[in-house]
Amino acid sequence: MVIGTFLAAMDGTIVASSYASIGSELHQLQNTSWIATGYMLTLASFQPLYGKLSDIFGRKPCLIFAYVVFALGCTMCGLARNMTELIVARAIAGIGGGGMTTIVSIIMSDIVPLRSRGTWQGLVNIVFATGSAAGAPLGGILADSIGWRWAFLVQVPATIAAIISVSIALKLPNREDSHLREKLKRVDFGGAFVLVLAILALLLGLDRGGNISWDDTITIASLTAFAGLSALFVLIETRLASEPFAPKRIVVDPALLASYLCNFFCVASSMTIIFYVSLYVQAVQNRSAANAGVALIPSIVGGVLGSLIGGLVMQATGKYYVYTVGNYACMVIGTVVVTFTTGAIVHSFAGMEIGLVLMSIGNGSGITTTLIALIANAGAGDQAVATAVSYLFRSLGSVVGLSVGSTLFQNTLRKYLHERLLGQDVDEIVHRVRESLNYVDQLEPAVRAIVRTSYEEALQATFWFAVVLSVLALVSSFFIKEKPLLHSGRD
Repeated sequence: MVIGTFLAAMDGTIVASSYASIGSELHQLQNTSWIATGYMLTLASFQPLYGKLSDIFGRKPCLIFAYVVFALGCTMCGLARNMTELIVARAIAGIGGGGMTTIVSIIMSDIVPLRSRGTWQGLVNIVFATGSAAGAPLGGILADSIGWRWAFLVQVPATIAAIISVSIALKLPNREDSHLREKLKRVDFGGAFVLVLAILALLLGLDRGGNISWDDTITIASLTAFAGLSALFVLIETRLASEPFAPKRIVVDPALLASYLCNFFCVASSMTIIFYVSLYVQAVQNRSAANAGVALIPSIVGGVLGSLIGGLVMQATGKYYVYTVGNYACMVIGTVVVTFTTGAIVHSFAGMEIGLVLMSIGNGSGITTTLIALIANAGAGDQAVATAVSYLFRSLGSVVGLSVGSTLFQNTLRKYLHERLLGQDVDEIVHRVRESLNYVDQLEPAVRAIVRTSYEEALQATFWFAVVLSVLALVSSFFIKEKPLLHSGRD
């Protein structure tokens, strides 16, 4: 399980540090957010489904299935010939990735006493952070040396090792023995399918609006479809599904909803910051992909420290409310510092790193404490589903944060470029600098300076969006309900 957690973490930061190189090589830099959102699309839809599937089929079979699909997706990513194939491959990998972290967390909920779970979650997060720390520079180094494809292919042998180790070493009680047809009837495939379509419609609408026009017919149709599909999803989960993967009692319970919203907003904020800090390092500071990867390491260290400390504090005190509010206050401060030191006030690489560390300490600890708050407030029979739904909100936060952030960035960048560039070839320059960072270096110095300044100001708009998201996470944390943590038992 440790190997799978490590890989899931490494996969995220490998992409964060190398996506600019991928987009530039494929001449699709303006669409690189789809590399992440394609993965998160299926991740978000399948994470809560794994909660129900693991209740029905067993934790171990579902975990092995997740590893197999993830390995297949990574292989396809390494062999992709264009951006479309890469996005499809990332979506397949996301189906597997959805189970690699969710099921491990559910297994922990099964076997670890509630009061000690924060500490164990912190230890798992150390593994997660180690994978993230390895992935950030590794992705950049591979992109700068032998090619970005190896950032995906290198994960395949490790995933195979995880399959073998889990098959041999993981011993869990057998689940109920019923016919396959009866088991499948209990799975909410309809809800998952409609959720995928709804998120896809939203992403298409935001992408089309940001890159083409908000008055475009496809943009309007996509956003309208999103509204309709969202309503249908709510109907399925509340009225039609016999065993919904996001039951109404789990989602709308005020004691749980506050934690879900914290998860949504904090992950949306942190993913937006990390994704676009990497672009800032490469597009504005003109550094390499490897440098972008190294720049993310302090934030990863901050995340693991926050998570571990959060677990220890909860184990020692048996409380989480005040600490959770403090975590998100720290995150707000961190995102503001990042914004101030990337051009809003000054350009300071050291200041940016300090902001990233503060943001990640608050985010990492907040993720741990809100998970424990969820488990403490959910009934014993709902802990697996509540945990899976928390991962759904995190993934939705990633998707929405990156998608809206990308739309905001592309709109602002295009606006500034058209305002500041002069000459007959303006449209060509605007088109090509949004396709590839490599083209920027081919421009005349004066034009290059305008392009980099436009990138900087577009990034500022995106960073301020992340600040707003972190403030919403802080506000949501005020409504979390304190409940005593037990030394033993599940709840």
